[in-house]
Amino acid sequence: MSKTNNEHGFRKLSLSHNSADSQASALRLVLTLFPDWEKADGQIEFIRFKEGITNTLLKAVKRRPGLTEKEIDDEAVLIRAYGKGTDVLIDRERESQSHSLLCQRGLAPELLARFQNGLMYRFIRGQVCDSEDLTQERVWRGVARRIAEWHALMPVVAASEPTASNAADSPSGSFMEPLNSRPSAAAINSITPSKLTPNVWTVIQKWILALPTASQAEKKRKNELQMQLARTVAELSDIPSLGNEGLVFAHCDLLSGNVIVHPHEPEDPVSVETVSFIDYEYATPAPAAFDLANHFAEWGGFECNHGVLPTRSVRRAFIEEYIGCYASHTSLPSDMDRQTCADHLFKEVDAYRGVPGLYWGIWALIQATISQIDFDYASYAEVRLQEYWDWRAEEGGTRENEERERPLRERRWAEE
Repeated sequence: MSKTNNEHGFRKLSLSHNSADSQASALRLVLTLFPDWEKADGQIEFIRFKEGITNTLLKAVKRRPGLTEKEIDDEAVLIRAYGKGTDVLIDRERESQSHSLLCQRGLAPELLARFQNGLMYRFIRGQVCDSEDLTQERVWRGVARRIAEWHALMPVVAASEPTASNAADSPSGSFMEPLNSRPSAAAINSITPSKLTPNVWTVIQKWILALPTASQAEKKRKNELQMQLARTVAELSDIPSLGNEGLVFAHCDLLSGNVIVHPHEPEDPVSVETVSFIDYEYATPAPAAFDLANHFAEWGGFECNHGVLPTRSVRRAFIEEYIGCYASHTSLPSDMDRQTCADHLFKEVDAYRGVPGLYWGIWALIQATISQIDFDYASYAEVRLQEYWDWRAEEGGTRENEERERPLRERRWAEE
């Protein structure tokens, strides 16, 4: 039923989570990992979390008599079951390896097991953020520090065996039929032939190659998105930046629900919160500016409330906080002091502000085809892609030349 711990320190279980029988299948997973829970005193309870729009997330606790809530939480386990069909979007083998490496550097909770359609890992005590929390200075300064730790401490290395997908691990079924056949590694990696892979550009390339082309409209959109990716890579990917070849190990999905504020005593107020990040399925080498611009976009939440995005002064303060922490863990480029590096990164983030719209817009087009979750991915795709087009129109001057009103997102981004 299970394999022994592998070289990454976690177990592989030949079981799966069944959403139609969620609690029973979750119980089988927990008892396989912790057989002593079955006979020991105390109830086993499952708490379902609703943050996120792709995965199922359950917290399993063993309420042993006499333990405090903190002690119970210290033993608790999170069970995250993948959304159906999402292997076309995410390299699950690399995700579990990344989680293990993050844990070794104190940047993630212990990864306990990988099962056929998910992961099990230790629970992090704290408060899950909402999008409004991200706008609070004591929180965003903590987020800036934690992103800097990720970027400074995690190595950026190429995959030992570049893979186009996890076809061997993916369940077959009709949900895959509307998408194109899985592209080759060579086709994916060709978008950045001189850079280590995978990286955020090859991830986007993989998604574009998987887009459906059943209709002429779908073919036209796929071709247009391919041209836009090539254009964006040519313009941005070789900008000198932090990390290895301009890449750092980036989270790439720092929405509010993936930020946990650590608990502290009410009588012990803090000026900067300590935070941790969860859910590493999109983590991959990327420019630091992409990870930051992507996080700033998440201040608006799933509703894409562009009126609350960080202004220029807030972004500058965030980046200065980030650079201060980054420099305490690793070296800055030899020709830059902290202020020069912050100034450069500020401009770089500005240049990247439209790229998250392209990234998540393409992602949502695929989710609209494969997902069984009750979320309007098709509309979300249009909103996010429009962010990209608005950025292009602003940067290229076409919006001004055509005397169109500046969109709210672009107005907010320009505010001091």
